[in-house]
Amino acid sequence: MTGTFDYARSRLHTLAQELAHLPRAFALVREACGQLTTLWGLLLVAQGLLPVATVYLTRAIVNSLVVAVRSGGQWYALRPVLIRAVWIAAVSLCAQILIGLTAWVRSAQSEMVRDHLAGLIQRKSLAVDLAFYDSSVFYDHLHRARMEASYRPIELLEGFGSLLQGGITVVAILGILLPFGPLPPLALLLSTAPALYVVLKTAHRRHQWNRSTTVENRRSWYFDTLLTEGESAAEMRLFDLGGYFLQAFEKIRQRLRKGRLGLASQESISELGAGVLGLLILAGAMAWMALRAIHGRISLGDLALFYQAYNQGSGLSRTLLANVGHLYENSLFLGNLFEFLDLKPQIVSVPDARAVPATLRSGIKFEHVSFRYPGSSRPVLRDFSLQVQPGQLVALVGPNGTGKSTLIKLLCRFYDPNSGSISIDGVTLPEFSITKLRRSMSVFFQQPVRYNDTVAANIRFGDLQMTDLDFARALEKSADVCGMDEIIARLPHGYETELGRDFEDGTELSVGEWQRIGLVRSIARPAQILILDEPTSAMDPWAELKWAERLREVTANRTTLLITHRFTTAMFADVIHVISEGRVVESGSHAQLLAKGGVYAQGWATQSRA
Repeated sequence: MTGTFDYARSRLHTLAQELAHLPRAFALVREACGQLTTLWGLLLVAQGLLPVATVYLTRAIVNSLVVAVRSGGQWYALRPVLIRAVWIAAVSLCAQILIGLTAWVRSAQSEMVRDHLAGLIQRKSLAVDLAFYDSSVFYDHLHRARMEASYRPIELLEGFGSLLQGGITVVAILGILLPFGPLPPLALLLSTAPALYVVLKTAHRRHQWNRSTTVENRRSWYFDTLLTEGESAAEMRLFDLGGYFLQAFEKIRQRLRKGRLGLASQESISELGAGVLGLLILAGAMAWMALRAIHGRISLGDLALFYQAYNQGSGLSRTLLANVGHLYENSLFLGNLFEFLDLKPQIVSVPDARAVPATLRSGIKFEHVSFRYPGSSRPVLRDFSLQVQPGQLVALVGPNGTGKSTLIKLLCRFYDPNSGSISIDGVTLPEFSITKLRRSMSVFFQQPVRYNDTVAANIRFGDLQMTDLDFARALEKSADVCGMDEIIARLPHGYETELGRDFEDGTELSVGEWQRIGLVRSIARPAQILILDEPTSAMDPWAELKWAERLREVTANRTTLLITHRFTTAMFADVIHVISEGRVVESGSHAQLLAKGGVYAQGWATQSRA
C-alpha cells in the first residue's frame, strides 16, 4: 500500500514539474501577440457559453411543443415555440460567426508565435559559446528545439483554447445537471477518469520515447542531407555511395517506425478499455434518468435537456481529455525548447569592460598558453608563448594539427585558454568588451562563408557599419590587391551579380574565386588587427605569386598574423614562427631561418623541389 501511495505521489510531483512549463509557454505567446491573445480568450469564453444556451433553449422548446400539441396547435401555444426557434437560430448564427473569427485570430497568432520562436532560437544560437558547437549534446538540444518550435507552441495554443472553451461548457453543463441530484454530474465526471489516466500516461510515454531517439532522428536527417544536397552529389555518384546511405537511412527509419507503431498499439488498446468503461457509466446514468421520466418524476423537456446535456457533456469530455493529453504532451516537449533557450554562454563581457586601444603600442602577447577543445583529452597548445609587435607581418607555419588556426579562435575569444593568458597592449582579453575586441579584428577564415547574395553584399558583410563612401574606397583598394577585376569581368552584372546556386539566376564561382571574395571581405574591413588563415590555399601559382608580391600593400599600418602552409607566401613576412606540437620551435626572417638549416629550411627545400 505504501509503495502504491509513493508511486502516485511521485507521478503527481512529476506531473506538476512537467506542467510548470505552461505559464512560461503562455508568457511566450503573450510576448509574440499580446492583444490578439486577449481577443482570442474573449472569443473562447463566448464560444464556451453558447452551447449552454442551446441546451436551455432545447428544454424550453420541448416543453413549449408539449403545450402546443395539447392545445391542438392553437396560435397562442405555437408562438413561444417559434420565438424560441428564432433564438436557437440566432445562437447558431453567432456560433458560426465566432468560429470564423476565432479561426482567423488563431491563424494570425500561429504565424506570429512561429516567427517569434524562430527568432529566439536564432538569437540563442548566435549567443552561445563556440564551444557548444563542439558538443553533440548541443546539437541534440538544437535539434529538439527546432523540431518542437515549428509546431508545438501552436498546438499548445490551440489545445489550451479548446480546453478553455470546452471546460466552460462542461462546467456549465454540470451546473445544469446538478438539480437532478449529485449522481448525474458525478457519473459524467467518473466516465472521464479512466480516459484521463490513459492520455496522461500515453503522453509521458511518447515524450520519453522521442527524447531517447533524438540521436537516431538526427542521424536520419544527416543521411537524408547526404542523399539530397548538392555538396555531396558528386561523390555519391562517383563512389556509388547512394545505395549504402539509402540502406542506412531505411534501417534507421524502420527502427523508428517500429517504435512508433508499438506506441500506437499500446495507446489504442488503452483508449479502447477506457472508452468502454466510460460508456458503461454513462449508459447507467441514462437508464436511471429514463426510469424517472417513465414514473413521471421529471418532464419530457427535462429528459430532453438531460439527454442533450449528457450528449454534449460526454462528447466534450472526450474532446477535453484529448486536449488535456495534447496539452500535457506539448508541455513535455516544450521543456526541450526551454532547455535550449536556457543555455548560458560562459564567455561574456565583464562589467565596465574596456575597449581595445585605437593604436597598438606593445602588440599582442601569448604567455604560456595551453588549450584543448571541450570534450577532447588531446592538448592543441602546450605552454605556447609568442609576441607580435605592432605593425608587424607575422607568419605562422607548421604541419596540420599543430594549433595554428586555434590561435585565431583564442585571439577572437571564441574560447578561453585552459591556462596562460593572451593580452593586447598588456591588457588580458577577458578585460575587453567582446564586441569591441572583435571589431578591432578582421579574419579571413580557412573556409569563408559563401553567401547567396550579390558580390557587393558578400564583400560588405565584412563590416555593415561602413558608410557607402568608405565602403567604395575600401573596395577599390582591396579588390585591386586581390585581383577581383578578373572575376568581375566574367560576371553578367558585375558587383550586383547574384552568387550561388541556391536561388534563381545565381552564378556559381570556382573555389579560388570564392576565396578571393572572402579575402576582399576581410581586407576591406577597417580593423587594425588582420588575421589571414591559409589565404592562398585555393589559388593557382600565378595568382598566389601576384598576391604575395602585394602582401605588404594589404598589411600596411596593420598588425597581421598570416597562417600558411606555403613558404612562398610566408617568405614575405617580417617574422616567421614555425609551430610544431603546439609550441614555437623556430623564429626569424626567411633569410635567417634558411641560414639556420632547421625545420623551416627543410620545408623550404622540400617545397622548392616539388
